[in-house]
Amino acid sequence: MNIFLISVNIVALLAIIGLLIFMQKKHVSFTKRVFTGLGAGIVLGALLQAIYGVDSEVLTNTADWYSIVGSGYIQLLMMIVVPLVMVSIIQSIINLEKSADLGKMSAWIIGFLVSTAMVAALIGIGSAALFDLNADQIDAGQAEVDRGDMLQEKLGDVQDLTAPQKILSFIPSNIFLDMTGQRATSVIAVVIFSIIVGIAVLGLRRKNPEQAEMFTKIVNAFYAVVMRIVTLILRLTPFGILALMANTVAKTDVAGIVQLGKFVIASYVALFVIMIFHLVLVGLFGLNPMTYLKKAMPVLGFAFTSRSSAGTIPLNIQAQKNSLGVDSGIANMSASFGATIGQNGCAGMYPAMLAVMIAPTVGIDPFTPAFIIKLVLIIGISSFGVAGVGGGATFAALIVLSSMGLPVALAGLLISIEALIDMGRTAVNVNDSMVAGTLTARILGKLNLKTFNDKTAIEDSSSSL
Repeated sequence: MNIFLISVNIVALLAIIGLLIFMQKKHVSFTKRVFTGLGAGIVLGALLQAIYGVDSEVLTNTADWYSIVGSGYIQLLMMIVVPLVMVSIIQSIINLEKSADLGKMSAWIIGFLVSTAMVAALIGIGSAALFDLNADQIDAGQAEVDRGDMLQEKLGDVQDLTAPQKILSFIPSNIFLDMTGQRATSVIAVVIFSIIVGIAVLGLRRKNPEQAEMFTKIVNAFYAVVMRIVTLILRLTPFGILALMANTVAKTDVAGIVQLGKFVIASYVALFVIMIFHLVLVGLFGLNPMTYLKKAMPVLGFAFTSRSSAGTIPLNIQAQKNSLGVDSGIANMSASFGATIGQNGCAGMYPAMLAVMIAPTVGIDPFTPAFIIKLVLIIGISSFGVAGVGGGATFAALIVLSSMGLPVALAGLLISIEALIDMGRTAVNVNDSMVAGTLTARILGKLNLKTFNDKTAIEDSSSSL
């Protein structure tokens, strides 16, 4: 009987995939297909949970089959991230007119990422105060206790690192190891290596222009191939979002959400305010926030569903270049840096809210100026090197809470709603990287305003998808 029901569920998914393929053949825009997949996934997931229940064997097995489409799509994106980041940054640097432009680009992008993370921390503190969040209000079950013990053990991996040691961890000692993504700072390490290669080519161009020209041609050819692979993978986006959202909704712990509803609401209020802050920044630099938001939404929708900032890098770069008119080099660098630096949701808002919740349990008033200033500064410094995949927020929380002298085990109380909150956090993380790229391009005069203001550019850029 279970096999029959699982087969019916698989057929339902395939039927919706068939609808999305039909829409593609009818030349329905990429954006509309993405949001159709998102909406259909929500409905399908809700129906599966309503019919079978979150703990049923049928639902568990169905989710495994759905993961072939959803998780498989994420793995394809992760596969292309390192080649894309590497070749994009190398190509961007060797095409620079002045090597000094590299320093300006990096400084502005990192400046935006870190400063907005600190503002996000203040917003998180404000939301925690508004909703009167306190870790003592949450009942800990066995799952929460186990999670807390795991975090306490994991703390040993990060608490002994000094600030200089954390900075040192960004520098690659084995680039092939970092190409496998085995370290939390692997993406930054690949970026640093790529920058060094690009600078070396600029130097070679002065001493041996023939060899530099040959290498440039190889890089440009490799870049064209990588971007073609990206296009092929991105064509699967509507299907991947459909399966990911169906699984997420089907396996959502409704009881946990009800119990921790106040924290969920407080988190999304904070995330909403951070998004408004981002749009205000866009407006302050003379750009239309609504035009920006419309063009960023497909990327944010995928980030929300996938919960992977790193996996969103290819879509992020494409959208910045083709829809927002951001210079290629800036788009590549902001998307790559933004996957591990200054994540407003995971490294800014979330650790700040946890710190405010946990401080009273050890007799500390979290709303004193001294506590808030110390917390915001620590968040700004520690926002470097947060892994751009699911779990990055946990890593950030461990660093911040341990630096503040607070018990990290209490962070395990939120395990039942972690996935739900992480979707919103990831979307805000990715939006921050897109804003950083857009504003950096605006400041440096490398933003194509015609493309940015063209309301059909988002449709045109996705026509090949």
